[in-house]
Amino acid sequence: MGAASPDPFERELLEIAGEAARAAGAQLLSRWRRPLHVETKSTPTDPVTDADLAAERAIRAVLSSRRPDDAILGEEGGETGEGALRWVIDPLDGTVNFLYGLATFAVSIAVEDAQGALAAVVLDPVADELFSATRHGQALCNGQALEPTRCETLARALVGTGFAYDAALRTEQATVVARVIPAARDIRRAGAAALDLCACAAGRLDAYWERDVNHWDIAAGSLICERAGLSVRTLKPAGGLPAGVIVAGAALIEELSALVT
Repeated sequence: MGAASPDPFERELLEIAGEAARAAGAQLLSRWRRPLHVETKSTPTDPVTDADLAAERAIRAVLSSRRPDDAILGEEGGETGEGALRWVIDPLDGTVNFLYGLATFAVSIAVEDAQGALAAVVLDPVADELFSATRHGQALCNGQALEPTRCETLARALVGTGFAYDAALRTEQATVVARVIPAARDIRRAGAAALDLCACAAGRLDAYWERDVNHWDIAAGSLICERAGLSVRTLKPAGGLPAGVIVAGAALIEELSALVT
């Protein structure tokens, strides 16, 4: 995108989002590769740890101090408040990676009004990379402009995806992957949707799609991709598969969409 600048209000929201993400990241790093208390949610393979909960508490504490009248939708704490603005937070995207000591996990925070996302950050605490964007500003990583790839054919594209926790749904998703693998350069599955989206914005992936994602998984990363100049589309439910998201440049989006819809 061009060198647009966020308006002062968006810049203020972005600062608060960054502060909250850093507070959560500190909680995560203090617990990473250490013994954790683990419970499960939707399936036996869908974990929640004390790190998830501590990170969300840290985010909510910052928002309570800086924006006490806003609503919050958090993965762990649910929806609270009734303000005109809503903060959408995933305190630990990539919980399974975190649980296994893998370095691919992130904090994802977006703030929305009735028209959509106003500001967003995704923090990779291990790499110390803060991806960010505002509705009228650039997509950045640690203050530097992000630039997606200009890949024009799926045959040369490195494509990211992810899979559901439910085993039956993963079986359906595998049939879709089987169509994409021979058509693309290769497939990557990192295990953190927010970082997959940022990887597209940063030119580390050429495209990405995933179904069965929650709003908090993709709210921040989607704005970052849009402001980097990528096409971000909703995948409608189809063939027994739930809704999802697909991201790519203009030259790739139709070709990939035809395979995954």
